Amino acid sequence: MQAVEQLGYRPNVLARNLAQGRSGQIAVVVPYLDTPYFSELLQVIIRAARVQGYNVLIDQTDGDPDHERMLIRHGRSRLLFDGVIFSPLGLDQQALADHDPSLPLVILGERASQGTFDHVGIDDVAASRQATEHLLDLGRMRLAAIGDQPYPTGEAAQLRTRGFCEAHERRGLAVHEELIIATPRFNRVDGAGAMRHLLDLPEPPDAVFCYSDLVALGAMHVLASRGLRVPEDVAVIGYDDIEDGAYSNPPVSTISPDKQMIATTAVERLLLRIASRTPLPGMELRAPHRLVARESTLGRVAADGHRRPTGAAERFGRSPR
Repeated sequence: MQAVEQLGYRPNVLARNLAQGRSGQIAVVVPYLDTPYFSELLQVIIRAARVQGYNVLIDQTDGDPDHERMLIRHGRSRLLFDGVIFSPLGLDQQALADHDPSLPLVILGERASQGTFDHVGIDDVAASRQATEHLLDLGRMRLAAIGDQPYPTGEAAQLRTRGFCEAHERRGLAVHEELIIATPRFNRVDGAGAMRHLLDLPEPPDAVFCYSDLVALGAMHVLASRGLRVPEDVAVIGYDDIEDGAYSNPPVSTISPDKQMIATTAVERLLLRIASRTPLPGMELRAPHRLVARESTLGRVAADGHRRPTGAAERFGRSPR
């Protein structure tokens, strides 16, 4: 200890970890860093990992399937990280099942476990059904959905579309297929473009379920530019409960996934996999969600404490049910 003090020796944590076959770092891989949902989730993951003595490396894939495939096939051999928390966009279910079996892997989003990795997410069908039922409970008659992705890697969007349709079926109502609009991404630009298309239809919707809050913000921008009121003319509900949605005008009603539980559960499961001497069976882990009803569907609270009526859009020539 005297020599340590005299020489100012400090242990090389990285070298020690490498000698043990570990780097002391985990990777978190997401499609886009400019998406508020992922940035908010990353903050919680970083804090949870830090408590356990792990650093976090962050990578953005832009949905490039080749880059995503490279990370889960050969990532561990580079000794840069000990495991991966991964939200895939470019890889389908089969491609994920082909990952390096020695790589501790936890998947976020909607890619069900194939027995070789853990999957952490919410029940997208139930959440989307709840969002749609909220609009129906308000007396809306002609509902649109923005964000469908009818291709192999669009599982999350497809589950939300299923929930949207199930809510109609449970009420004995027909789904207006022409009002289900596909978008390549869940962003403001695509939400705005889809909303323009919907408003140009002979019979526009009186309510819109958007598959993300960013889509909802884009849709509301177009509604305002066309002189339509939210929610009096068109009610809007989003998904993800990002901070921006609470401060928009009007604030966006949304489905709020428990991001704290998603993040901490993902870190806990990944560290268990890293520490295990033998591969662990894959687990399906569900985090709770809740409906957050705000002014974009309920309207403003009047002075007498009652909410102003938000019936179907009279300017479209329809009366509330």
